Amino acid sequence: MSKKVRIGAGMGFYGDSILPALDIAKRGNVQYICFDDLAELTMAILEKDRKRDITKGYTKDITQTMSLLLPECYPKGIKLITNAGGINPDGAVEEVKKIAEKLGYHDIKIGVVKGDNIYDRLQEVSPYFVHKNEEETWKQYEDRLLFASVYLGSKPIVEALTQGADVVITGRTTDSAQFAAPLIYEFNWSFEDWDRVASAVLLGHLMECSGQVTGGNHTGKWWEVDDLDDIGYPIAEVDEDGSFILTKTEGTGGKVSVETVKEQFLYEIHDPHNYITPDVIVDFTTTVFEDVGPDQVRVSNVKGKPAPPTLKVLMGYENGWAGDGMMGYSWPHALEKAKKAEEILRKQIDRLGIKTEEIHTSYIGYNSLHGPLAHEVDTDSLNEIYLYFAIRTNEKSDAAKLGRLLPPLAVNGPPFGGGGLGKGGKPRQLLGMFSCLIDRNIIESNVTVEVVTANKEVV
Repeated sequence: MSKKVRIGAGMGFYGDSILPALDIAKRGNVQYICFDDLAELTMAILEKDRKRDITKGYTKDITQTMSLLLPECYPKGIKLITNAGGINPDGAVEEVKKIAEKLGYHDIKIGVVKGDNIYDRLQEVSPYFVHKNEEETWKQYEDRLLFASVYLGSKPIVEALTQGADVVITGRTTDSAQFAAPLIYEFNWSFEDWDRVASAVLLGHLMECSGQVTGGNHTGKWWEVDDLDDIGYPIAEVDEDGSFILTKTEGTGGKVSVETVKEQFLYEIHDPHNYITPDVIVDFTTTVFEDVGPDQVRVSNVKGKPAPPTLKVLMGYENGWAGDGMMGYSWPHALEKAKKAEEILRKQIDRLGIKTEEIHTSYIGYNSLHGPLAHEVDTDSLNEIYLYFAIRTNEKSDAAKLGRLLPPLAVNGPPFGGGGLGKGGKPRQLLGMFSCLIDRNIIESNVTVEVVTANKEVV
């Protein structure tokens, strides 16, 4: 019988539900559970955490994740792979050690991958940047930078598994790397076996958003997707040729069909002929999907091309401040009342000399999701509208002033029907993004992999 590898999805973002992953650990008969915890915004959140407390900078929900999953996974030999290390993988490792010690798992092997964080190396590595726009360089953001990270691929995770890690913690990786690595490791694929590696990356792409491939967020016949309150996260059973069957834990809610899988397949895809990752460039256009049973979709015929010579750099920088709030208005003439309130706020901002870089308004209940594409409706039929009003400023003090203008509207503006004052005048810092490419050799030569035990011994 040919070898098969079964992988389950953990969480798709920082704060996602851990319960379906726990269900996979108990009943999914998997060898790995993999997590994609990081988004661009998450990195900024984690850097702010680290600045407040030098021991932080990793996703705080790793405490709950490991506390719940290790008792189910470690005795069964199920390995956990996560990029929850964020800005501070060492901090995440220390947290996992504490949990493992408390559980009595003193010999558990924890792998840590570092080298993606280049914040402290920017002067050294910036000569190797390949800018998308030569006029826009990182230098103009230098005094406002919050973080600078490079997207790593699966190679260092494979190395950690080769060293025997039961848990692997990384910083910034591609979303697919956690899922691709165990396949490359288990099947001993060459990294130049482009088609198989491409299939592993596609598997990761399909599983990275947890329940989004098993019927969550489905825009098809979503009303036919049952029991979303108990949705099952995806499980992939993979053959040595790279083809795999995508399913979910038996008896859980949600749905796995060609339609739900294709919807995730098209998620965040630009050029389907050239889906670029550090491990391989994937050609999505050859992929074949087949319904092969209830909640079972077979995926095959994925093609790959040689990996690129560069890696993606992402930097986050302070980009001003936002002040925002909401006011609600009821029928009749709800939309007209909200528009009048907006007019009042704009005039008061001008009169008070509040310096804004941008003003944004939307009418919740009418156009807040679709913006200018919102359908024309009979506005007299709208039962209620909430005005959302936001400003972007360079100075925190200017953003804070908006909050003082909103409460008086309750008695000094149009007839007021309902509350909701947003942030209550508390400004929040905004994040800007700058990305470019860098010679991968400059980064990968500084990537390190270390495996330690819970009692702090280096393996």
